[in-house]
Amino acid sequence: MSIWWSLHLRREAASVPLARRLLIGTMETAGVDPDISFDLSVALSEACANAVEHGGAEEPGGPCEAYRVTAYLDGERCRIEVSDTGPGFPAGGAGAGVLPPAPPEEAESGRGLCLIRELADHVHIGSTPGRSGSVVSFDKVLKWREDASLVAV
Repeated sequence: MSIWWSLHLRREAASVPLARRLLIGTMETAGVDPDISFDLSVALSEACANAVEHGGAEEPGGPCEAYRVTAYLDGERCRIEVSDTGPGFPAGGAGAGVLPPAPPEEAESGRGLCLIRELADHVHIGSTPGRSGSVVSFDKVLKWREDASLVAV
């Protein structure tokens, strides 16, 4: 069994729960274990929130007012990719696969990439040199409910 979908979303806070609900609905319909669905939905929310906050130009009406979410449920794995057209990661930073240090406990932001890394099995964070934008992709091995109707064979 293989399911995939892709969304082109405006960089607005309201797009984050939309993407999350679509992912949870897809995984629930397919019969994915609710704990796995929850982990992936939280990781997706963090990646989308980063794209909304950091993924575009500052001027209204600019070309960077959208981002893309793509999800693949393929066999025993789910892979999610969130890409934007913002400034990307600084050289030698997260874009090079290096996570920034964990923020202090009292910090109100800055935990998103660390949380994604904790919830997923594999994470790739990157930027394309010479092009604007960032891509955060992550995957996780799926577990299925006993009554799952779309389990991979």
